[in-house]
Amino acid sequence: MGCLEDWFRYEEELYARGYSLVAGVDEAGRGPLAGPVVAAAVILPGRIFLSGLNDSKKISPVRREELAHQIKQVALDWAIGLSTVKEIELLNIHYASLLAMRRAVLGLKVVPEFLLVDGRFPLKLSLPQRALVGGDASCASIAAASILAKVARDQLMRICHHLYPQYGFDHHKGYPTVEHRQALARWGPCPLHRLTFRGVK
Repeated sequence: MGCLEDWFRYEEELYARGYSLVAGVDEAGRGPLAGPVVAAAVILPGRIFLSGLNDSKKISPVRREELAHQIKQVALDWAIGLSTVKEIELLNIHYASLLAMRRAVLGLKVVPEFLLVDGRFPLKLSLPQRALVGGDASCASIAAASILAKVARDQLMRICHHLYPQYGFDHHKGYPTVEHRQALARWGPCPLHRLTFRGVK
């Protein structure tokens, strides 16, 4: 992504329309075979410079941790929400992801005036909002949310590793790597696995 103006063009449009509290919303963990889907909502204090801000998938783990710390320091407010493995199985990953994002927004202490949501679908909330496909790579608030969601989920999966060390969750975070598939073949699924996902059973 280019200059700071490019990153904040969606927020700037909303600021010009009178909205001052704009929350970016994104999730992490749609693709893994195990663990919850985790979402974040972030309200940034206008146009600010965050060096290296980008889609969380394009940033190294170390840089993500650093940026997450910076985002939490400068944000007017931020919150994390998640959907459990059981909810993913019950609802499917699409609706569980939307639920996690909704929970993140509802977790904010500062009520946003407008939501910028990554993806094609709005959230079931009465707040005005806009869904942006690829928002995590083009919108500062959504990129910030994607980083917080990814860091929170990775931390959670490192904790899960201590519960089920044979699967290597600290390495692959539940994603369908060769290592993970080999562990599944050897040990079978654990309670953290999404049984409805191909390759788990």
